[in-house]
Amino acid sequence: MSVLGWLLPVLALVVVLGGLFLVATANRLDRLHVRMDAGWAALDAALARRAVVARAVAVVLGDTGLRTLAERAEAAPRPDREGEENELTLRLSRVDRAGLPAELAEELTDAEHRVVIARRVHNDAVRDTLRLRRRRKVRYFRLAGTAPLPEYFEFAEPEV
Repeated sequence: MSVLGWLLPVLALVVVLGGLFLVATANRLDRLHVRMDAGWAALDAALARRAVVARAVAVVLGDTGLRTLAERAEAAPRPDREGEENELTLRLSRVDRAGLPAELAEELTDAEHRVVIARRVHNDAVRDTLRLRRRRKVRYFRLAGTAPLPEYFEFAEPEV
């Protein structure tokens, strides 16, 4: 058997295994993007729930400024959302919970807990996605396609 006789099957095997490795990496990257999108959806829902509770707190306290902050945070476009949510978080941290009905105070605390958990889940998914997207094989073979780079969602965590 000549060198070419055994070299072609070996090269074919290397190409097939390399292709399978790239397909597996692309599938993993796709799953991470799906996980990140689900994390954002959960975070968005938790932030919306907190805004609703914040408006209820504003009604009980008669605080129009808090109500305005909650409405602005909920309606803010994604690039401006961090700043608006940060302002709302800081304002809610100054609310005297002893002056609220017990159910509303518990609802506010629960909503804040859920925001913290959802933000951590989303940011963990972003971290994992970015880590894989930074690998050479992903960049060289453009396995991420046209998907935009994921972004962390950062704001001051409430003291709960």
